[in-house]
Amino acid sequence: MEIKDILEKCDHTLLRVDCTSEEIRKLCDQAIKYHCASVCIPPCHVAGAKRYVGDQMKVCTVIGFPNGYCTSAVKAFEAADAVKNGADEVDMVINLSMVKDGCWDLVEKDIRAVAEAVPDTLLKVIIECCLLTEEEKIKMCEIVTKCGAEYIKTSTGFSKGGATREDVKLMREHCPSFVMVKAAGGISSLQDAEDFIALGAERLGTSRIVKLAMELENAEGAPDEKY
Repeated sequence: MEIKDILEKCDHTLLRVDCTSEEIRKLCDQAIKYHCASVCIPPCHVAGAKRYVGDQMKVCTVIGFPNGYCTSAVKAFEAADAVKNGADEVDMVINLSMVKDGCWDLVEKDIRAVAEAVPDTLLKVIIECCLLTEEEKIKMCEIVTKCGAEYIKTSTGFSKGGATREDVKLMREHCPSFVMVKAAGGISSLQDAEDFIALGAERLGTSRIVKLAMELENAEGAPDEKY
């Protein structure tokens, strides 16, 4: 697979708590140059980033991040506010306490609250696979599908583990084709990226792939048009 095909599936990501506006602008410049799917950034940077990129790049942000345990009303407000500020896509974290209690109706209502708050916005639901049993992962595939989200996402990248090949395979097998899979967290090489895409991931949440593209460009002296 050519690196440009991988880059087109990347949400170029910077979610560090102390990231600066200058770093966000640099992230946007890189995403535009390498034709990424979006930039994924903290909510406080959405308005500035959208003014900066205009229609050149999709802006994605995170909701209830990274723990997911704020109330559904808070998540819904946060999502609506993000879209008002210019977000094109939102990645929400499920309420893992509800999952562990087996309160599946409440888990569904939590996701629906965000979906209904931003009905015209692409929604990715982060289920934090590293904290779930296989049975819970399969149940979340069912619920995310039922709620009408466009994507189910493996991880925040801020817990004890990120995307695994086994989880991407499981999610692809247990979601219908119209629910896409996003792998995020720990994608550190082109081989990782290729493997996740081959297993069915349509998006990758990572900053490393752009860095690898830059390293290759510098090493080979390749023109920008290659990407």
